[in-house]
Amino acid sequence: MNKLAIATAALAFAVSPAFADDDPTDDEVAKIKEAVAAWGCEGGTYEKETEGTGVFEAEDVKCKAGQYDFRLDKDFKVFVITAD
Repeated sequence: MNKLAIATAALAFAVSPAFADDDPTDDEVAKIKEAVAAWGCEGGTYEKETEGTGVFEAEDVKCKAGQYDFRLDKDFKVFVITAD
């Protein structure tokens, strides 16, 4: 039974469409940088998810404590920070 569940999950991921992220606009980048700077961090690369969620990503951001990935909502509020 467990093998069947794993096989079904693997098949679902294999047939689901892959979404590529878009580059945010210059205005969106400025707002992402402002939000990241509020945490005392800078740099990184920025993406906008294309799934229609309005989520932005700032990856490989450098902070005093190390390198992190940020996820921001459509209002540019940070809701996830993960160690990179």
